[in-house]
Amino acid sequence: MKKSLFVFVMASLLLAACGGGSGATQPAATDAPAAAEKIEIRFWGHQAPAFNEANQAKFDEFMAQNPNVTIKYETFPWDVFIQTIQTSLPAGNTADVILIPGGYTCRYASGGQLLEVPADVMTLAQAKEIFFDAPLGGQTCDGKLYGFPAEYNLEYGGAYVNPALFEAAGVPYPPKWNNWDEVVADAKKLTQVGSDGVMTVAGMHYTNSDQLFTYFLAGILEQGGTYFAEDGKHFNFNSPEAVATIQKLMDMAQKDGIVDPIIFNADSEWVGDSFAQGHNAIGVLGSWYAGDAKLAYPDLVFDYVTLPPMMGSEHKFVSVGGWGYVVGKNTQHPDIAWKLAAFLGADEANVLFFNTKSATIPGMKSVAADPKYVEAVPFAAAVLPILDAGAYQGNLTDPDQLAYEIVYPTILDAIQGNLTAEEAANNIHEAANAMVDAAQ
Repeated sequence: MKKSLFVFVMASLLLAACGGGSGATQPAATDAPAAAEKIEIRFWGHQAPAFNEANQAKFDEFMAQNPNVTIKYETFPWDVFIQTIQTSLPAGNTADVILIPGGYTCRYASGGQLLEVPADVMTLAQAKEIFFDAPLGGQTCDGKLYGFPAEYNLEYGGAYVNPALFEAAGVPYPPKWNNWDEVVADAKKLTQVGSDGVMTVAGMHYTNSDQLFTYFLAGILEQGGTYFAEDGKHFNFNSPEAVATIQKLMDMAQKDGIVDPIIFNADSEWVGDSFAQGHNAIGVLGSWYAGDAKLAYPDLVFDYVTLPPMMGSEHKFVSVGGWGYVVGKNTQHPDIAWKLAAFLGADEANVLFFNTKSATIPGMKSVAADPKYVEAVPFAAAVLPILDAGAYQGNLTDPDQLAYEIVYPTILDAIQGNLTAEEAANNIHEAANAMVDAAQ
């Protein structure tokens, strides 16, 4: 982001906070506290060590610059966090600023529980110049901007590779795959099966819940299909493109034999732990895992490499968007809340700090292009070239229900040999559209 824009943003916020500026609308007394008045801003976020450390450092900096402001930082485990925002936001009992998953922003914005970003802070047109489409889509709703992307949630396009397993199998390293067939060919060589017929090392592990969902949608798009029906709410999950994608995922297990989906899935040998323990050679997992792996497994040697498109010749995928900074409607201090949100999510230097500290993919274009970012997060170089190919996944009604209760278990069932590709596609189609109907 151009420095001039942030200067404009922060100057506008400072004027608002002070009630100054020629022709400015004077805010209510409760929104423009005197300089001596002590203000507490509640901030909610997911309980993630890398996120927590990065956020706290910037909170300390913000409070030093604004000595009358105290930030109360509250974090929750994932399940508790989702339950908290689902119950608190509709009730109006929420934090001032929330670091929220992109898939939830429109749900609560359309329900009137979030504030739109003030035009003097940032317009949607300005945001489109600053952020990638996929993460920005997660912070917009009905053509309005509701937050600033903190990162680009990427579950597609890259894989973790274990050099020791490649060397032991005599497979060239690092891999340079031109197409998906080459990935599968190497995975076959990397697969290890014991004398008892039990797979001990999966050549490729892709049967994680997020990956089956993400690659299912990407496979449809890579073939030129779409997963939305004409009304933009219902789904078209029984299309030829959907069936072909499921069949491809099935073939890798049933025909190619590069993974045993009974042993290797999200519930038994989860791909992250499985990879770290040397149980799979090519682990298909989001780029976010690199930071966690370095903390949890400091001695683990690995690389993160680009995967070619699975179903087409060009990368085409969607993303849940990523985490973003939003402001609750019932905040008593909207001026300060937006000042903090912009400080965290619209200042290029602060965004660079967060993305490097948390080892996340930048939602801000200029940070992704900054050599300092790649130097600090070298694994990200594998996926930075494909970021422009991603789009926001759209309004999926209930993204968690669709991904984890409908798509993932159904495709896993097919991979395990219990359904045909056509049956799986039809089951997903019917269940997903029933979900949409139930929500209306």
